[in-house]
Amino acid sequence: MLTLELEDFDIAQIAESGQCFRMYRVTDDTWELFALNRFLKVRKKEGTHIFYCDQKEFNDFWFNYFDLQTDYGEIKKRILATNDEYLIEAVKFGSGLRILRQDLWEVMVSFIISQQNNIPRIKNCLKKLCDINEGKFPTPDDFLNFREADLDSVKLGYRKNYLLKISEAISDGNFDLEKLRKMNYSEAMKYLKILYGVGDKVANCIALFGMHQIEAFPIDVWIKRILETRYCNDFSLERWGLQDVGGIVQQYMFFYERRLKLQ
Repeated sequence: MLTLELEDFDIAQIAESGQCFRMYRVTDDTWELFALNRFLKVRKKEGTHIFYCDQKEFNDFWFNYFDLQTDYGEIKKRILATNDEYLIEAVKFGSGLRILRQDLWEVMVSFIISQQNNIPRIKNCLKKLCDINEGKFPTPDDFLNFREADLDSVKLGYRKNYLLKISEAISDGNFDLEKLRKMNYSEAMKYLKILYGVGDKVANCIALFGMHQIEAFPIDVWIKRILETRYCNDFSLERWGLQDVGGIVQQYMFFYERRLKLQ
């Protein structure tokens, strides 16, 4: 068990930021999360975070997973220097956000399921998929080997066919995850969009949350609404020189807008 004071880190904000769907709030101050078939409990306490793991496991896996090597303070300074009132408020509101370094395949599955869906249902679907796979996150081959009745019990709707076709493409070698991992952002976007059911928004989410390509800027219904109502569709990352950190800007905007509407 480790108790750490971390700059620019808030597990509650990260858990509610829409980037990870296998993180669950179990009490007012405690969260449980699953990543690459690992489990971690995190508790907020008086300005610190308690990680229920040993130092070696934290150093070997969770330090990188939470992107603790990145200086978000410097990124926030750049955003604050824009003098854009909305962005400044968003950064202050979500000051503990970080882009997690999640497993690429888990992110692909998660954001395929996210299409025309809400966060509680996405979380439920992913939990059920793990439940029917003996607690482990299903691989592409697992999807192809599931009994139809078991897979139908997850209630994926039309997204089931997307996942099966993508799993088949990976298993047959027609889509190479290792090749994808080595691509830059523009290459990855083109390659991802050859997959059945993957368009601009999902491809950007995969690039940002599964490949940590922080220039990706996913536009979902929340971001689209911000661009229309706050900026009259005249928002430009290039104007502020923030195109290289667009995904981090997007997270501040998404978290701020969604929390304002849900309060």
